[in-house]
Amino acid sequence: MCGFAGLLDLSGHRPPQREVLKKMTFTLVHRGPDNEGYYLDQHAGLGFRRLAIIDLAGGNQPMANDSEDGRYVIVFNGEIYNFSELRRDLESRHRFSTKSDTEVLLHLFEEKKEKCLQELVGMFALAIWDKKDRRLFLARDRLGKKPLYYTQTNGRFLFASEIKALLEHPDIHPEIDPRALDLYLAFQAVPSPLTIYKGIKRLPPANFLWIDQKGVGEPQSYWRLDFTRKFNGSPQDAQARILELLKTATAQRMISDVPLGAFLSGGIDSGLVVAMMAEASPTPVKTFTIAFNEKEFSEAETARQPARCFATEHQEFLVQANMTDALPKILWHYDQPFADPSALPSYFVAKETRRAVTVALNGDGGDEAFGGYLRYLGDYWSLQLSRQLPIATAHWGARALRRLPGSDSRTLQYAIRLAEALHPNVFETNFRLFCYFNPDQRRELYQTAWMSQLDHLAAREHSETLARRSAAEHPMDQILAADYHGYLPDCLLVKMDIASMSNSLETRSPFLDHRLVEFAACLPFEWKVKGLTTKWILRQAAAKILPKEILSRRKTGFGVPVHRWFRCDLKNQTERLLLDPKAASRRYFNNERVRRLLLEHSEGRKNHGYRLWALLCFEIWHRLYIDKTLKPSDCLSTI
Repeated sequence: MCGFAGLLDLSGHRPPQREVLKKMTFTLVHRGPDNEGYYLDQHAGLGFRRLAIIDLAGGNQPMANDSEDGRYVIVFNGEIYNFSELRRDLESRHRFSTKSDTEVLLHLFEEKKEKCLQELVGMFALAIWDKKDRRLFLARDRLGKKPLYYTQTNGRFLFASEIKALLEHPDIHPEIDPRALDLYLAFQAVPSPLTIYKGIKRLPPANFLWIDQKGVGEPQSYWRLDFTRKFNGSPQDAQARILELLKTATAQRMISDVPLGAFLSGGIDSGLVVAMMAEASPTPVKTFTIAFNEKEFSEAETARQPARCFATEHQEFLVQANMTDALPKILWHYDQPFADPSALPSYFVAKETRRAVTVALNGDGGDEAFGGYLRYLGDYWSLQLSRQLPIATAHWGARALRRLPGSDSRTLQYAIRLAEALHPNVFETNFRLFCYFNPDQRRELYQTAWMSQLDHLAAREHSETLARRSAAEHPMDQILAADYHGYLPDCLLVKMDIASMSNSLETRSPFLDHRLVEFAACLPFEWKVKGLTTKWILRQAAAKILPKEILSRRKTGFGVPVHRWFRCDLKNQTERLLLDPKAASRRYFNNERVRRLLLEHSEGRKNHGYRLWALLCFEIWHRLYIDKTLKPSDCLSTI
């Protein structure tokens, strides 16, 4: 697991400079504290930071196929889990000088070029320089676990694992993209291929890109999740197949030359992963959970049961200090505004886990594969109820629920959101449940001059485009597909990649094995959400392995009480930051509208918790990267 940066001279007369390349690469030291390496010639430069996981002595990069003709040079971030099988086939035709998966990938590319991607099981972002033909090849894994950004400027092509490396190049002058900001306010993160910066792009998952002296090609897809083929067997057959695929995926992700453990939340997904690890491991599995004083949001107690059940070596970490103090540092690592509040606990659990292990498995991907989000439950029931229940009745019910005692509880808050979101069109219901600022709220928020830079507010259109792209027939399959193309790679996987790599920790996700994902896509949606039960088919499979208490536990997510923070702990700081004259002078947002959001929330008239969180994260990010008046080491409480 590593980070890389590089540049290519497209003009033919401006060779890469080592000093610039080193400066770009040094920004990625947290991704690779163990080693650095560089390759330069007259046309290209590749820089690399390594976190050593496999073949600790022999896997350094950039790596060239010097045992043969030396034509290709690679930098590669990730893990290829089936590299041993691939190597056995390649050994009859190639000479190997290391035991690393990087060299396997390099020789496979020699033979098959971009077609080699079809044979890889793993997570990866890679760049391969062809010295003979002066061509650069970039690619990302199928689900988008590992990041890759690029831009073109002044006859140069730049690429890196993180945007901050690109910003170190003297030719880059960052400017905010209005459309990207609009989508961020809707979706809590900027969706691919955009970034918050004009001209800087993120290569989409399951895509590759060729660059040569003639210019930059268009990204091309090499894999697509197919929801059109459906499984013909019984639910029992499906359950057996799910466990078989998960067992294989977990075992492959346990290959490591450094200490390994797992995040354990007490939920079904992480519980199954730990169960599979315990079965495969000759020694107790190391498991890690983070605890908070707010018991409604803490998973420590529920994680103890699977820890006892599978006799793990379990550790709990209690976050006692003001967690939000670390927000400037965390947002610096994200490079872009990022408003998923669970980025905070994710960062802290990764930080504490790294003290004990270098690799941690997790349960990411189970919700998308098997219908685990409460939002899916809301979508499904909107399909049923919207045909029978007048929409006005549901909206009246939401107003009534707001008057009930304890309306701040998570359960009641979700019931209110669902009642307000209900719409005859399930895609509209899903969008309303998902988005932070809806189109009307964003129109009210923007200043007139900023709004004029947007042709139209495209978030709803973006969401439905992702859904329709799948060719799935069932509306709920289309929504699952949209999350695989959008929410998962653009938000959730970004969150885990940054949370872990900012702490030099590698995370692996068995539920994101593409073979398991493909099988899950073939299952009928009615096996995923059944009545009021999410992940029904996975619960049935897990009943053979996990205790009943875990199976019956309602989903809580990995959240933090942002709505409470903005009424007490963060109230004064947030008002000071968002209403600062410097913020108003930027001409993005209407200051009076921001003031009204703060007032309505603090008085309890409306819950604007997530919306205020998005504005606060944007403000802190802006001061870090655009104004440059903040440093990552600053504490939020002192700003």
